[in-house]
Amino acid sequence: MTDEGAPPGARAPLDPASTVRSRAYLSALVLAALLGIPVSAIAYGFLALVAKLQAYLFTDLPNGLFDGPTPAWWPVPWLMLSGLLVALTITHLPGTAGHSPALGLHVAGGPAADRDLPGIVLAALATLGLGAVLGPEGPLIAIGGGLAALTVRLAKRDAPPMAVTIMASAGSFAAISTLLGSPLLGAFLIMEAAGIAGATLSLVALPGLLASGIGALVFVGLDAWTGLGTFSLALTSVPPGVAPTVASLLWAVPVGVLAALLGWAIRWVGLTLRPLVHRSRTAVTVGLGLGIGLCATAYQLITGRGFAEVLFSGQSALPGLVANAAGYSVGVLVLLGVFKALAYGLSLAAFRGGPVFPAMFVGAVLGIALSHLPGMELAPAIGTGIGAMCCAMLRLPLTSVLLATLLMGSDGLPGMPQVIVAVVVSFVVTLVLPTPGPKEGLAQDAAQGPTQEVDHSTGRPHP
Repeated sequence: MTDEGAPPGARAPLDPASTVRSRAYLSALVLAALLGIPVSAIAYGFLALVAKLQAYLFTDLPNGLFDGPTPAWWPVPWLMLSGLLVALTITHLPGTAGHSPALGLHVAGGPAADRDLPGIVLAALATLGLGAVLGPEGPLIAIGGGLAALTVRLAKRDAPPMAVTIMASAGSFAAISTLLGSPLLGAFLIMEAAGIAGATLSLVALPGLLASGIGALVFVGLDAWTGLGTFSLALTSVPPGVAPTVASLLWAVPVGVLAALLGWAIRWVGLTLRPLVHRSRTAVTVGLGLGIGLCATAYQLITGRGFAEVLFSGQSALPGLVANAAGYSVGVLVLLGVFKALAYGLSLAAFRGGPVFPAMFVGAVLGIALSHLPGMELAPAIGTGIGAMCCAMLRLPLTSVLLATLLMGSDGLPGMPQVIVAVVVSFVVTLVLPTPGPKEGLAQDAAQGPTQEVDHSTGRPHP
């Protein structure tokens, strides 16, 4: 009997017991424990640098230049500069600066090559620090996996591919857990996205859990050391949980449908624009940056609220959105959802980052808006919105349920049935809907040489 999670073409059955007893695997566990802290520290430094850039460019600098409020046009030049820097990085540095987030969250396909890491870091900093609507999870997975694989290759040049893959997964575990604040949630995200099952799941998960668990000491501390703190998403104020009702369960169905349709529209924007990006990367990416900046500007001019609610991943803005949900009218929420979703789609087309956190923010906006419906309380509305929207964008139902439930803390547990219903509906509708975007698009984000066209219905290159 072969392992169901083994890669296609595996010739021999996998024996977990003998693998765990092997010297090579025990060495991998030790190396994973040793790598956990440095990889987590590097991930922390990356997130800290992004936060510093955002604070300086969009808060400190305009406060020093203008006596009154920051003008609504302020994001526009920075987003155009972001587009220019990302395009130049992809064009002139080795590799493709990471995967395109328009195609989802990538965790398979092998770790990033050593020479590709500078491009991944620079493109992600230009994307996240200058205001594009993407999250840091994609770059963190690539950076953590690439650094761990590099360490293995330096330690043993003839290391077998499986050892490199296992250690790369451990590095990705540690890096993404830094952001999500939970090694368990990071494990679910990576394993479900990679589609690993069977005995391979446990064998790959053990080093990853060990690396992320040891790496968490960087933030939570150990003995007298208090740790560095965390950049993980957390809500400062959570609406009280309420027991499920027939009405809230029934409302979860249309929430799932709406999220799937909205997710389809966002992906349609990103996938439709991708061929244009490949034809003239620099000009189109700068133009997309302009479009993102104008979305934020229009939102501030129309609503009088800050443009920062439209920009960035939404990780920092989400706690304030939930805590002050009562201060948003339905009209403002609709405008925020529309502008954020449009900026999200534009960012997916050409920038480098991850799709998770913007999906969570858009889902929270959708949930808060729908909480005004009769029989729909705020806590389950936010949970169902986040879960359904994450599922629509990631197509990872288990991870989506966990993201929504754990984010709400103990108050989210009573709403788990509604979240599950919304996620299942969103997943089914998303799979039934036709593939968004043009029938033929560009599959490779190649910076050098000709690009290759693929059929989106099969994912295979055209001859």
